[in-house]
Amino acid sequence: MRGERRFVYLLNLAQRRIDHFLRGDRRDITAAQAGVLFFLTRNDGARSGDVARALGLGLPGASGLLDRMESVGLVERRADPEDRRAQRVHLTERGRTAGTDALAAIAQINTRLSSGFTSGELDTVARWLIHVATTFSKENAS
Repeated sequence: MRGERRFVYLLNLAQRRIDHFLRGDRRDITAAQAGVLFFLTRNDGARSGDVARALGLGLPGASGLLDRMESVGLVERRADPEDRRAQRVHLTERGRTAGTDALAAIAQINTRLSSGFTSGELDTVARWLIHVATTFSKENAS
């Protein structure tokens, strides 16, 4: 098992395979776009900066992601009535439908990922992934 501890490679491979699954015949959104849709399902009308923080992205990365999503009709941005410099992001009807489809896909992925593992093993995997995300967060970058 030790020979397979190429963590960076394995994390990248796993992410690409999940992204490919999400982009399958019935889905045309990326994992990052699905994350935006999930966040907006609970926070429709959130500021662009809130979307960026929720996904762990910088503002330029989030802006590009939202540009692409807006161009295909998943979201729309509107000026914040309280602060004209800020933008609020809203789901479109197409975005709501895509979000529902993505939730179903994620449930299927989670079922497949969990198959063959005990609850304790999955708790360890979740703890490790949280550790990775926290260790390499912007706050701990130095």
